[in-house]
Amino acid sequence: MSADRRVPRESSILVADPDAEVGSAAATGATTPSNGHTSAAAVPVIDRAAAALTHAHPSTAAPPALTLDGVRVSFGEHVAVRNVTLAIPDREVTALIGPSGCGKTTLLRAINRLHDHTGGRVEGTIRLGDLDVYAPSTQPELVRRRIGMVFQRPNPFPAMSIFENVVSGLRFNGVRGRAMLREAAESALRHAALWDTVKDRLHQPALRLSGGQQQRLCIARALAVEPDVLLMDEPCSALDPIATAKIEELITRLASDVTIVLVTHNMFQAARVSDQAAIFLLGEDRVGELVETGPTKELFDAPRDPRTADYVAGRVG
Repeated sequence: MSADRRVPRESSILVADPDAEVGSAAATGATTPSNGHTSAAAVPVIDRAAAALTHAHPSTAAPPALTLDGVRVSFGEHVAVRNVTLAIPDREVTALIGPSGCGKTTLLRAINRLHDHTGGRVEGTIRLGDLDVYAPSTQPELVRRRIGMVFQRPNPFPAMSIFENVVSGLRFNGVRGRAMLREAAESALRHAALWDTVKDRLHQPALRLSGGQQQRLCIARALAVEPDVLLMDEPCSALDPIATAKIEELITRLASDVTIVLVTHNMFQAARVSDQAAIFLLGEDRVGELVETGPTKELFDAPRDPRTADYVAGRVG
C-alpha cells in the first residue's frame, strides 16, 4: 500500500462494531469516560514481554507489535479474564485458542479499547509498540486507527455501496480526494482478494455479496486505513468451508504486511494459519486464564503445561 496516502495517526477512525450503532460515541470519537484502567510500570513490561518472545522464538530480533502485562478485564463483580502477560510478534499470526467463555474475545476487545462504553474495567498494561493503549493521554480513536478489527459476523454497512464501505474509515478521517479514495479502495480490495469479483459493481449495495464476500469486504474496510495490527474474532465461524478456506488463505498472505491476532476455538484452523498460539482455559472459579503460549506447532506437539496437553488431546474443553 502506498505510504504517501497513509492517514495521520492522530485521526479518528470508524469502528464497525456489530454491538454498537453506527454514529455512536465509539464510532465517532466522542469523549471517552474513565474505564478504571490501572497502568503498570512501563519499562519492565516491554523488557519482560520481549524476553519471553525471544525465549520462545530465538530468531526473532524485532520487538513485539503488542505487549500485554498482567491484563485483567472485569464487568462489575464478574472477572472475565485475568493475569494475561503476552507478547504478540510483529507481522505474524497469533491465535488465541480455547473453549467458549474463557475470555478470548473479551481480551481482544480490550486491546482495541472496545470496552470503553460497555462498563468493562481493564487493568494491567497493553502496549502497541511504545504506545500505552490505556494511558490517560492516549486517545481511543488513535488506538482504533492503528488497530483494526474484524468481527465474528460479517457486518458491512447496509446503506452503503461496496465502494463506500471500503472507504468509510478514510472518509471519517477527512480524506476527500476522489483519486486517493479510488486508489485506497482498489488496494484494499486487492489485499482482501476481492477486487476481481467486485471491480465492475463497486457501487452496488454491499449486502448483495455472499457471506464470505461480505467478510472479505469487512477485511478490506479494515485494511484501507493501513493499521499496524488486525484483530480477527472468529472471522470464519459463520462461513461455509469454501469461504473459510479463502479467508484462511487471505490471513496467511496478509501477515507479511500486518500483525494479526486471531481468536478461534478451532485448533485445526490455528494449526493451518498461525505462527504463534496462546491457550486460554477456565480456572476453577470459572475465570478465563492464559495457560500457555509459544510457537503453534511446538505448543500442539509438545505442550509444557498438562492443562494444555489435556485441551489439545480433547480431554477437556
